[in-house]
Amino acid sequence: MKKTFVLDTNVLLYDSESIFSFADNNIVIPLIVLEELDQKKSRQDEVGKNCRQTSRHLDKLREKGNLQKGVDLPGAGTIKIISKDQIDKFDDCFLGDMDENKVDNIIIAIAKNLQDNLEEPVVLVTKDINVRVVCDVLDVNCEDYLKHRVASDADTLYSGVQRIDVDQQLVDNFYATKSLEVPESFKEKFQLFSNQFLVLKDQNSGQQSIITRFKSWDKPLVPLIGAKQSWGLIPRNKEQKFALDILFDDNIKLVTLVGKAGTGKTLLAISSALQQTLEPNNQKYRKVVISRPVQPVGKDIGFLPGTLEEKMDPWIAPIKDNLKFLFNNDSFTMDMYLENEDIEIEAITFIRGRSIANAFIIIDEAQNLTTHELKTIITRVGENTKIILTGDIDQIDNTYVDSVSNGLTYAIEKFKEYPIAAHITLLKGERSELASLGAKIL
Repeated sequence: MKKTFVLDTNVLLYDSESIFSFADNNIVIPLIVLEELDQKKSRQDEVGKNCRQTSRHLDKLREKGNLQKGVDLPGAGTIKIISKDQIDKFDDCFLGDMDENKVDNIIIAIAKNLQDNLEEPVVLVTKDINVRVVCDVLDVNCEDYLKHRVASDADTLYSGVQRIDVDQQLVDNFYATKSLEVPESFKEKFQLFSNQFLVLKDQNSGQQSIITRFKSWDKPLVPLIGAKQSWGLIPRNKEQKFALDILFDDNIKLVTLVGKAGTGKTLLAISSALQQTLEPNNQKYRKVVISRPVQPVGKDIGFLPGTLEEKMDPWIAPIKDNLKFLFNNDSFTMDMYLENEDIEIEAITFIRGRSIANAFIIIDEAQNLTTHELKTIITRVGENTKIILTGDIDQIDNTYVDSVSNGLTYAIEKFKEYPIAAHITLLKGERSELASLGAKIL
């Protein structure tokens, strides 16, 4: 049975292609949503871009007929724009203390009226959690927009590591020969991905284990050696060792690192960038490019005074803290590299349109990216460039995404099957005993 989906403004702000994402069903956009889009169309960020693109789509559809009466969408389905004046007994849709002039309430009222008067199911689609709660109270069918959700919950996300219990003889032979053909039994029992780390554990005693990185079913496994240090930084646990192994692998162009505060994801990324860019005998890249979403001011830093670097200072401070640590608090040397643009601080807002080649790119706090922003960044990557996405999916400030629909999570799940990418979830906090305890119990 066909359904009618009423789209909230935030759905269009999140995904300008959303009007084409409901198969052969009917789409309704309240007229007041267009007014909200008009207020945000001048923003120079992903939200503004989606506003403008949505308007272009609607303008193109307008050429096919009257949007008030309904227009056929490409392929299947229809789209219609309605105002509250078209709703019979519109005021009766409000209950209790609902503000009749509030935009969210007007959208909810339109959805409620359609639900009461149409024979087909009506669903309000919104990214706003509070709107979904209100709809539940008013008995209005309401759903989140789940197009980019890649897992049911955060606990099911790909970690980059698989523990496998094996016979002691297999572990002993692996130690002796330093090579192991992937056992046929693994194909039957496990779904393995390129660059996934395997912890082969002796199932008899539980005392012996060996670590390797899976490449493909036709390539033998070899014991993991990994980088012993990076710009003076020595890995403190096996996940950090895994991270350095993929950070220094020239065949891997995209690395995603996820972990709670203090697990070392950003420090590991920066240290490997410095080692492979500034070390005289190991200069694989021409420069280091570091950025992070400027979420607190809606990703627009234009109103702040000063140069680009000065504008970014409040949000790049954690990066500079890591740089100072790796440079042993030698601010003079660090500033010299910054002035010479060997280390470049770039605002994500201005990455669109660039082509960045021969660079080691680090995007910190990538959990605050939308999938479209992620695409914008990754498609800027030129030849001989490696890009690292780091973040904590439990600390998201972007109201349009959650732990299973943000750009970082999307990249992890979408790229896990490709040899060009690798992922590790860091588990153990190493910042300090207090920081680790605080992350655990607070």
